[in-house]
Amino acid sequence: MRAWTLWQFMLKSASSRFLVHITRLRLQNLALLPPTRLPSPHPFSLQNSYNGDFEIVRKHMVPIPPCALPALLFTRHFFHTAIQPFDEMPQRVLNDLINSSSKKPKLVTVSAAHCIALKTGTLAHLPTVTSLLTIYCKAGDFSSSRVLFDEIHDRDVIAWNSIIAASVKNKLYKTAMDFFGNMIKEQCGFDCTTLLLLVSTSSYMNNLEQGRAIHCLSVKTGMLVDISLSNALTNMYAKCGVLKSSECLFSEIKYKDVVSWNSMIKGSLHNGEPKKSLYYFKDMVLSGEEADSVSLSCAISASTALGELDFGQSIHELGMKLGYLDSQHVSVPNSLISLYIQCGDIEAAETVFREMECKDIVSWNAMMEGYASNGSVNEVFDLLLEMQTYESFQPDTVTLTNILKVCAVVMLSREGRTVHGFAIRRQMLSDLTLLNSLIDMYSKCKLVEKTELLFNSAHERDLVSWNAMIYGYSINGYSQEAQSLFRELLHFFPSGSSSTVLAVLSSCSSTYSLSFGKSVHCWQLKLGFLNHIPSVNSLIHMYINCGDLTAAFLIFQENSALAVTASWNTLIVGCVKGNHYQEALETFSSMRRKASVNYDSITLVNVLSACANLELLNKGRCLHGLVLTSPLGSDIRVQNSLITMYGRCRDIKSARSVFEFCFVLNLCSWNCMISALSHNKESRDALELFLHLPFKPSEITVVSVLTACTQMGVLRHSKQVHAHIFRSGFQDNAFISAALVDMYSNGGRLDLALQVFTHAKEKSEAAWNSMISAYGYHGNGERAINLFHEMRGSGIRATKSTFVSLLSACSHSRLVNEGLGYYNCMLEKYGVQPETEHQVYVVDMLGRSGRLDEAYEFIKKLPSNSSPGLWGALLSACNYHGELKLGRKVSEILFEMDPQNVGYYISLANMYVAAGSWKDATELRQTIQDQGLRKTVAYSLIDVGLV
Repeated sequence: MRAWTLWQFMLKSASSRFLVHITRLRLQNLALLPPTRLPSPHPFSLQNSYNGDFEIVRKHMVPIPPCALPALLFTRHFFHTAIQPFDEMPQRVLNDLINSSSKKPKLVTVSAAHCIALKTGTLAHLPTVTSLLTIYCKAGDFSSSRVLFDEIHDRDVIAWNSIIAASVKNKLYKTAMDFFGNMIKEQCGFDCTTLLLLVSTSSYMNNLEQGRAIHCLSVKTGMLVDISLSNALTNMYAKCGVLKSSECLFSEIKYKDVVSWNSMIKGSLHNGEPKKSLYYFKDMVLSGEEADSVSLSCAISASTALGELDFGQSIHELGMKLGYLDSQHVSVPNSLISLYIQCGDIEAAETVFREMECKDIVSWNAMMEGYASNGSVNEVFDLLLEMQTYESFQPDTVTLTNILKVCAVVMLSREGRTVHGFAIRRQMLSDLTLLNSLIDMYSKCKLVEKTELLFNSAHERDLVSWNAMIYGYSINGYSQEAQSLFRELLHFFPSGSSSTVLAVLSSCSSTYSLSFGKSVHCWQLKLGFLNHIPSVNSLIHMYINCGDLTAAFLIFQENSALAVTASWNTLIVGCVKGNHYQEALETFSSMRRKASVNYDSITLVNVLSACANLELLNKGRCLHGLVLTSPLGSDIRVQNSLITMYGRCRDIKSARSVFEFCFVLNLCSWNCMISALSHNKESRDALELFLHLPFKPSEITVVSVLTACTQMGVLRHSKQVHAHIFRSGFQDNAFISAALVDMYSNGGRLDLALQVFTHAKEKSEAAWNSMISAYGYHGNGERAINLFHEMRGSGIRATKSTFVSLLSACSHSRLVNEGLGYYNCMLEKYGVQPETEHQVYVVDMLGRSGRLDEAYEFIKKLPSNSSPGLWGALLSACNYHGELKLGRKVSEILFEMDPQNVGYYISLANMYVAAGSWKDATELRQTIQDQGLRKTVAYSLIDVGLV
């Protein structure tokens, strides 16, 4: 009855707004209504008013009779007296609530404290309202802090400092400065704490001018003697990139503490001066100041940046001695993990990781990144599974980004899609870094359609997203799409970035892209990206790919002062890929004359490749001697290149020697040796080496073995290798399908070749070319032409090799007019520049049909007719048709071009014999003997049983 009487009294005398709110609060405690806020605060005075959100603690409420609820909700009376049940509440409850809220700020408890302060009238007490203001901020309700501050009539410095601190904590830096301006206007004065907060604001805003103004104010008011303020200013200058000012201020601090030293150690590291960071750390230790977790972490990070493993290990020992490797200082062991990973000591990093009693998400991410950088893919995924067994650790965006990098490098599209699904379920795709990593992963896994879908469906995209999409198009051969997207990007980001340049220039890979590449070059000049070495290198590479070698060398010469090893390598690699082998060798010679530049394994691999393609055996041997005198002689990539070079130069003995004396052989080494044997017609030895292969064969191994089987012409061996291909699961590889088509067609089994081609899941350009060539070898030129048009209809782009196969088929089938038609339109209609190989087949085509004079005139009209292959094809046709007069003229040209080729002499001698000119034939035979020329001995193979 007493409780019911109390509520009746309240219904008659209380304000409807206040009572409805209290009723709702009580119903919330009874789980009958959801939490609500007052529609608007009532403008009462601080002594007897309520302003802000609050909830009444359940233990201070009296039970509400159910029959009173409707009346409570619809009461509209106004109140003039205070509510009686609160009059007896002890003052200490307020102090207890404030103390508990300060330690663990929660909006519920601070609201309760606010409510009690309202009733007890303690809001007039300045320390109390200041405490509430601060606690509201800590609980994440800055708006209530500001309302409380606005209602304080007599504000002191502490109150102003509290609201400024609340603004800084909520990252409202401009608001904090506005409060300081109002503080000055009200002539309240300020203290060191005020300036300390303003310095922190300048640091967060990276506002150097504002920081300098506060520095001047500190000097003028004599407050710079405060060590905390001096430390804050030192830190501010370092964060704003003015390390010299930071050092000057640091030197003026008379009594330095650990924070002073940390400001310089951390500031030097922040400004890219790891040596200075270690210098200050050493000085701090020598001064007798004991390092803390910040000092140790920064010093370890500086050691990581410099690759100073020994110094990092000494800091590791110091950290153990000072007790900073326990669970309370996770940053130190995390920095150690990064140090050991950067220095390649993955075992030490794993030891530190396993010894950590309390790990955070940074620890797991650092260890995963370490495994990934060392190529330990399985360990990365094992660690991810292990991390998920702990409920307190779940993958964050950094974790997923590291996993996606692994998926992109190793092309694990299935695992990458799994990560994508996880990110969608956890609603993490709003993070742009993760989105960009997904775009990069799908691009490198050649899933362009998924990349486009992800890019186009993104709600928000930054410049990195656009760059990743352009690069994805470029590396997957979608040049037009990449260039179109670049033009669209300029509408949103007119200035782009150096990464934009690298991405879009990768799409310029043919002469048709030269004009676009030049426009990008002009854009680079306009925006000043040519001081960026990678941008210059990509520009050089673009001009080489587009066939403008002169422009590439000109740009290189203009930027020779910036040239480093990577720049020289770009030029050499570009020349090799563009078949400019002589220019690559000349560039290497110029590079060696530069004392400031050293060649590396990439340089040697590409220079050896140039020697191999030009078959410059002596030059290759000189490079071999250079390799042996340098530490690069043990590099497995260089050794494999030497094997390939000797194989291409037909020095199989030297290739064997390099192979046998390699300290470490990998699968690539065996592949190079098998390929060298196949290239030199050592088919049996190639198969024998394949039988002793200690590694699981790769697709490249199988292609080399199939080449050896093709040379032998023994279908029994070919079918055995074919069976091995099925057991290994390589049957869907496009290059292997092409090699099988070649092998069966050369072995006379066009039916098996067609069967392999028909059942291939992925028909690459090489497979189409091989089948077209197979039809041509078997005299079915019309079917070859039909297959060419079928290839074009399937979307496969015709290339140089395609037209070599097509013209060869027309030549073998005597389809002269058709062949000439394809040759004449291959550039205009199909975008393929005619080269010597195509022209040889045109001459052969005309020669076979007896149109010798027309073939002769065709060669004479060519801009470059100095190839022995062209004249050799015409000489062969003259020999076939017995055309002695033209044959003699062609022979004289060939004797000047290639005097050591005995085949030309024999062809002319046979023509003399056929014409009955025995005297000329005898004289020519004598010339062959006098010059010591010998014809290559021919041989035939017969399969008589098991080898």
